[in-house]
Amino acid sequence: MTANYPALRLRRTRATAWSRAMHRENFLSPADLIWPLFVTDGSGVEEPIGSLPGVSRWSLDGIAARAKEAVSLGIPCLALFPNTQPGRRSEDGREALNPDNLMCRAIKTIRDTVGDGLGVLTDVALDPYTSHGQDGLIDAKGYVLNDATVEVLVGQSLNQAAAGADIIAPSDMMDGRIGVIRAALEEAGHHNMQIMAYAAKYASAFYGPFRDAVGSGGLLKGNKMTYQMDPANGEEALREVALDLAEGADSVMVKPGLPYLDIARRVKERFEVPVFAYQVSGEYAMIEAAVTVGSGDRDALVLETLTAFKRAGCSGVLTYHAAHAARLLNA
Repeated sequence: MTANYPALRLRRTRATAWSRAMHRENFLSPADLIWPLFVTDGSGVEEPIGSLPGVSRWSLDGIAARAKEAVSLGIPCLALFPNTQPGRRSEDGREALNPDNLMCRAIKTIRDTVGDGLGVLTDVALDPYTSHGQDGLIDAKGYVLNDATVEVLVGQSLNQAAAGADIIAPSDMMDGRIGVIRAALEEAGHHNMQIMAYAAKYASAFYGPFRDAVGSGGLLKGNKMTYQMDPANGEEALREVALDLAEGADSVMVKPGLPYLDIARRVKERFEVPVFAYQVSGEYAMIEAAVTVGSGDRDALVLETLTAFKRAGCSGVLTYHAAHAARLLNA
């Protein structure tokens, strides 16, 4: 049995900074962060994204500079997302298979800049490449075709692996794609290629700024509710995670982050595997909006929200605040 007040005063361990540090249960470091970056064509290009204050699209030289910055800050991995030119988008998303597409050139640029000193995580889905903004191939009625899409995702994954990616991250939410991609990677000799599966990706209202960033927002026809998860469901997320792990995923992701901390916790407790969360564009934008109107201090808001992911059991967080948070943690 525990003692009662006044023999027990829980505030005793909170009275000083050194004591609070000594009793802290969860710790956040730059190694817990993955930095999402948006790639665009050209040279010397930095395109600020209006709906994501402080975030820009970068041409390859800018990506190289961000890679050096990540290494200097102790951030272990970058996540890349291309803003494909409109003329290279098509109904079938075939630009995803181009070995010289923006994603592949960005991967090679990072390799040439920092070698193997930085991980590269690549998004596997067709929405940056389709003219209709959906994550896969569609039929005449606009329904996203599962098995036909998976065939293209396999080619996209092999294309990115050949360019030098370290982690393939399928975000498409097609059934069965992890197993088929894993088999193809093994057959092609990519035995050490990690797969971080977007296993519990919800049909969320928090993705708007991201779609602006990759240029698919204004193109999207319909919605993504037939393949992304219903926000009301929790048990279904556990089934999705179980399937992806059985098919060969090394780690899993919950997306969005803060509205689904309960899911991250349940996944960690049930499966005891590395769980990552994506603090998505809408979450980032809300923090920035709060700062703008004086509702909170940016530094405190950033660190508190990121610590929440660690408390929920996450191994790491994809966040647009990664560089800012790393600077704070390194100070």
